[in-house]
Amino acid sequence: MRHWTESFDDDAADEPLVRPYTITGGRTTPERDDLTLITLVTALSDAASSESGHGMRRMQPEHRTILALCTRPLAVAEVASALNLPVSVTKILIGDLIEAGQLRARPPLAFAQAGGLPGMTILEAVRDGLRNL
Repeated sequence: MRHWTESFDDDAADEPLVRPYTITGGRTTPERDDLTLITLVTALSDAASSESGHGMRRMQPEHRTILALCTRPLAVAEVASALNLPVSVTKILIGDLIEAGQLRARPPLAFAQAGGLPGMTILEAVRDGLRNL
């Protein structure tokens, strides 16, 4: 008996077999507009203790992977890269976890919040780094 995937081209073997809209339950845009590429997301410590609850049964494997990745703060772009999924799909999944109370999102600190314009030492470090390339 042959497996149904044996008829696929070997050239397309790197492509995922599950379509992104299947992972997100047919949703194509995130409900949250506050998630940017550099928004930091972190799993809440209470999320691990409530894994046996009703919410975990509804989760996709990608949701569980996000929770495992986000034990330390990660940017949305880093999570998307680790999952090998488009950022838009990752934002939908992260939004699900935030809504379920298992993930926390925090915008990155801006220079304006830290006291105005960036210091000369930062600008000089960037300049020197670019010269070394």
